[in-house]
Amino acid sequence: MNSVSPSAVQYVGGVMQDELVESRRQQPQQQQPLERQGSFGLRLPQNDASREAAGEPDEMDKLKAKLMSAWNNVKYGWTVKSKTSFNKNSPVIVLGHSYLLNSEDEVERFRLAFVSRIWLTYRREFPQLEGSTWTTDCGWGCMLRSGQMLLAQGLLVHLMPRDWVWPDAQQLTDVDFEVFRPRSPARAAGVPIPSFGSTRAPNTPEKSHSQAPRTSQKKRAESVKDRQAEPVHYKLLTWFGDQPPAPFGIHQLVEIGKGSGKKAGDWYGPSIVAHILRKAMAKTSVIQNLAVYVAQDCTVYKEDVARLCDMSPSQSPADPASLGWKSVIILVPVRLGGESLNPSYIECVKNILKLDCCIGIIGGKPKHSLYFVGFQDEQLLYLDPHYCQPVVDVSQANFSLESFHCSSPKKMPFNRMDPSCTVGFYAKNKKDFESLCSAVSMALASSKEKYPIFTFVEGQSQDYGLEGHSSNHSSPPAHILPPARPGLSSNRRSSDEFVFL
Repeated sequence: MNSVSPSAVQYVGGVMQDELVESRRQQPQQQQPLERQGSFGLRLPQNDASREAAGEPDEMDKLKAKLMSAWNNVKYGWTVKSKTSFNKNSPVIVLGHSYLLNSEDEVERFRLAFVSRIWLTYRREFPQLEGSTWTTDCGWGCMLRSGQMLLAQGLLVHLMPRDWVWPDAQQLTDVDFEVFRPRSPARAAGVPIPSFGSTRAPNTPEKSHSQAPRTSQKKRAESVKDRQAEPVHYKLLTWFGDQPPAPFGIHQLVEIGKGSGKKAGDWYGPSIVAHILRKAMAKTSVIQNLAVYVAQDCTVYKEDVARLCDMSPSQSPADPASLGWKSVIILVPVRLGGESLNPSYIECVKNILKLDCCIGIIGGKPKHSLYFVGFQDEQLLYLDPHYCQPVVDVSQANFSLESFHCSSPKKMPFNRMDPSCTVGFYAKNKKDFESLCSAVSMALASSKEKYPIFTFVEGQSQDYGLEGHSSNHSSPPAHILPPARPGLSSNRRSSDEFVFL
């Protein structure tokens, strides 16, 4: 049904499924169970009398779920090609790296860096999710997919060589990409404007070795190192496969989400997803020396992180001087405003994305999750999960990697960003964690608001009366509502577990 390859996809956002979710929540309370049953095919426990009164036989529920899945497969399986323009005079920031697109070499560096990010999207025709009729996550699983991408980036930094790039990224070059100089002619004299999508014509000779840039020897050496890391690249992707055994696959994440009252077909907020990822990491044995910490009430408690990362079992409390530390992914659920993004936080978000320790932000537009990896000027750079692809059997040797990487960088204005989001960081060891705390605190201080987005404090959460919300427990984070607007929470989605600033 798809008319384009995954590498050529240009994202088309949709909120049809989310609008259905929102409309159900606006129905009278007594009708909600029935509506949920009809729309998603997920049956709540009912006796025969109530089922007869509802007039919804089991087969009808299954049929509706299949029709909804088919519609979403069509909706998210077609694309419209469009160009993404970049300013050649302004740096593009991608997860702590800066690229000024004023030369062909710099454009290539940016392209390779972007294409090498792991791209996880809607999939169809995977094994049925337990307790449901779903064989696709089209229309409802975008936040889970964004969370997978955030975790995958943390695993890339943890497992792959520094500044690793996918060796086969050169193959994905069929998407238009436009670089321009603002307020000037499209092409300045003697300065070619390169394109992501430009491909060499059949009769165009390749550049000779004598014309190659000076960095060619270095690039070849790096490609050997990157090629040697390919088995790890494959192994990492198998952990996100759409099969029940995969530790970070959609089946495991949905199963873990049941403990938070979620099920297949529900909308997942960025905070819920952060806790699901934490539990998934704690549950698996595929990675022994990495932990996930989720901040509580916009606060990272340093001693809680130390207890989580210290691998010295005989030390209690954790010895801050211990060298036996696990690496850690720190996830911080925040809310950057009320109904919309507070512009005062934009500069702070930019400074966070400039940090080497940042692994991205999951959030997006209202009811439309995205994974943010950088920015240029006043626009965010993102990967979009809203593209439905056939499931890939990652148990097969040398399965295709093409659908897990995207060569289409897309941008959107900061003011369209949903204020509810989760920010991710990575620290390899104790020294890196201390540097992270210092660097992130400086970035947070750039906010024009009186209170920072989140804070780092000494001690444990239990010292502040938050032991019930410790990152080592399964309880969701507390809700703190602004005193001036006490009625605001009644209009919000139940899955938005966030802290108001």
